[in-house]
Amino acid sequence: MFKPTGAFSGFSVDDLGKAREFYSQTLGLEVSDQGVGLGLHLPGGTMVFIYSKGPAHQPATYTILNLQVADVDAAVDELTGRGVEFQKYPGAYQNEKGIQRGQGPAIAWFTDPAGNILSAIEE
Repeated sequence: MFKPTGAFSGFSVDDLGKAREFYSQTLGLEVSDQGVGLGLHLPGGTMVFIYSKGPAHQPATYTILNLQVADVDAAVDELTGRGVEFQKYPGAYQNEKGIQRGQGPAIAWFTDPAGNILSAIEE
């Protein structure tokens, strides 16, 4: 019988070195070596596996990771100061900072160096 003993999610990047730097230095998250990839340790104890597909990597066209924050405005300001550029999507109700309000929690999208989409989303 199929009885998993655990589970984790993962996503690809084109350069593990750039991913390590972005997730650990820019976002301030814990990153560990996991042999052929990286372990991204998220608040609350969840780990996500990051692996390289090298030049064959294709960025996800959807949000792969939502990072919950107490104050999305403060998070956007801080990350902008660290060089993160927030995405603006046609038809979305976003302000000049890229924050969308009024359709669920306040949220702002950005990408990692591999082009994968992430968000800062207000709790």
